[in-house]
Amino acid sequence: MSENLTPENDLSKSAKPAARQGKVSSRVIEHFVAPLEETPLVAVDKVDMTAAPLSLWADAWKNLRKQPLFIISALLILAVLVVAIFPQWFTHIDPTDQSTCSLNDSGEGARSGHPLGFTLQGCDVYARMIYGTRASLMVGVFTTIGVLLLGGIMGALAGYYGGWLDAILARLGDIFFALPMILGAIIIMQLPAFRDNRSVWTVIVTLVVFGWPQIARITRGAVIENRNADFVTASKALGLSSFKALVKHVIPNSMAPVIVVASISLGTFIVAEATLSFLGLGLPQSVMSWGNDISDAQPQVRNNPAVLLWPALALSITVLSFIMLGDALRDALDPKARKR
Repeated sequence: MSENLTPENDLSKSAKPAARQGKVSSRVIEHFVAPLEETPLVAVDKVDMTAAPLSLWADAWKNLRKQPLFIISALLILAVLVVAIFPQWFTHIDPTDQSTCSLNDSGEGARSGHPLGFTLQGCDVYARMIYGTRASLMVGVFTTIGVLLLGGIMGALAGYYGGWLDAILARLGDIFFALPMILGAIIIMQLPAFRDNRSVWTVIVTLVVFGWPQIARITRGAVIENRNADFVTASKALGLSSFKALVKHVIPNSMAPVIVVASISLGTFIVAEATLSFLGLGLPQSVMSWGNDISDAQPQVRNNPAVLLWPALALSITVLSFIMLGDALRDALDPKARKR
């Protein structure tokens, strides 16, 4: 016998499974919510809105203090600076006095009071390495200052004003940038005015002449990026002249990448001085430097390689310290690098 199905029966039968499903789903989604007093998130997430925001340099210093790379490089550079300024604190022998050198000690090894042995001329290797720090570091520091002034000014003017000034300065920079620094320095140091008056300052001038284009390019790019910023437009709207806006706002906000490149370039200039001195075209023999010591150690490379090793090691550690400092500054001054 067929059963008569009405719409009411169909609805009643289909409603029962739906009700069962609803009961099951209600049991599944049950969850526990902890009381508010057991989750003190207010104290954790609280932000002091009254505190003044950190500037770029303050934020960079906050990050630098936490970086082991910066701490190690800063300590090494500080040690090199102290040795360069106060060499007499680290040795009782004055190698500038020729009476301290004796041919009887020529090529001798280490002994009491002379931990690194003697050169071919009988001079103390340790004392020469200590006193040679000053000339090598002077070349690096003052060359970097000169490059920053010359390249920074030319790059800032080219990037900010543009037009014909940018075209002329950019082409001039391309000419010098196309010449290798060491090759150009060799040519300049062969000129009579430089060859007959070789000193720390002639080497510095030579390296500045061929070292400024890189800083100029970096400065130009940073200035172009900041010259149309809102704070520059606002300063001009308040009556500040174009040149004052460049000096007070654009240049200070463009210095971060320039400082990074300059810190790395400082080590490059120290190496350049050592290369020129090694070739006999840099500092005169009367001036103690690591480059001159490496050059003088050539005849003893086979018999006494330690004479060459120690000044080369001092040079390598110093250059490495400035490269490490540049890497740490780049990470601290570049927010994008910190995010990566």
